[in-house]
Amino acid sequence: MTKKIAVICNYKLLPERIGGMDYFFWQFDKKCKENNIHVDWFFPNISNHGKYSELTICNSGESNVENSFLKFIEKNKPDYSHVITHFVELCTPFFQKVKKTTKAKIIAVDHNPRPLGGYSLKKRINKKIKGLLFSKYINLFVGVSDYTVNEILKDFGIHLKSKTKTIYNGVVIDKILIRENRNLSKPSFLIASHLRESKGIQDLIDAVSFLPKEIKNELKIDIYGDGPYKNQLIEKIEQYSLQNCFSFKGNKPNLNEIFFQYDYMLQPTHMECFSLSILESLAANVPVVTTNVGGNSEVITNQENGFIIEAKDIKALTHILQDIYLGNKKISVNTRELIANSFSLPKMVEDHFDLIK
Repeated sequence: MTKKIAVICNYKLLPERIGGMDYFFWQFDKKCKENNIHVDWFFPNISNHGKYSELTICNSGESNVENSFLKFIEKNKPDYSHVITHFVELCTPFFQKVKKTTKAKIIAVDHNPRPLGGYSLKKRINKKIKGLLFSKYINLFVGVSDYTVNEILKDFGIHLKSKTKTIYNGVVIDKILIRENRNLSKPSFLIASHLRESKGIQDLIDAVSFLPKEIKNELKIDIYGDGPYKNQLIEKIEQYSLQNCFSFKGNKPNLNEIFFQYDYMLQPTHMECFSLSILESLAANVPVVTTNVGGNSEVITNQENGFIIEAKDIKALTHILQDIYLGNKKISVNTRELIANSFSLPKMVEDHFDLIK
């Protein structure tokens, strides 16, 4: 008899932006099929790009994927052993409603970063109340980093500790090209990021503006990605007359073939849960300059496989950029080994599969 599970993902399927989670969904589905487990997938939209055509996607097309799933189980009464959620808000009445309709074990995976300054008092109280009311309907909370697990406990209550687990996100190692030789002075830099204010690229622009003129005349930083904050970034670059330093490359589906062309990746983010772009960059043997938010410090060891500074510390960012550019500070190790051992996609798939065996 085939075992059945459901996976609910509040994750927009975008053929122009295939990321690490897309590969995870495809590989997890394949692993389940190999073990006679059928997966019903619920997304906000339907798409056949990549390997999504091989997935059973149910009742797609509604903006609210939770409501779509509730209607589906009410109508069809499927016999699921597990219901897994990704990118769905934790500890809401949704989980209570699911438990009323199915006896399935519910696993809630948390990918969401928290605000740098924390939640307001009102929101913290509200989350504690939700934790008391609705956490009992979730059998297991999975965080994509130790940081995330700690935030779950902080949000909803320390009483959930026995119901939490860390499973790190992973990347497709074998598709990432490797940089063989790194320039020790005058290195090249890239950014790979969605362009929104929380990614802190405006801090990097400010930091570059304080560099000595002779460095600004030579420095090149390529920005891969798009988003709602692009115009503000362009305006700031023009304000400082730094057009020669920054180049917008847009979204690229083949970043795994691009990282290795650079010496360092820059990620001055204000908030992060667990960054796949950091993993991909390190897998390409490209060290990362980033901030001490979210799970970044669980991957980056300062001055070993990258550099970590305080979020929003523009002065520190200027200094580290100058030191790296002049060759006063450098990363010499091959950064790929850590990713291959601890943060590969097969390990992530296996760890998630272990939850439903």
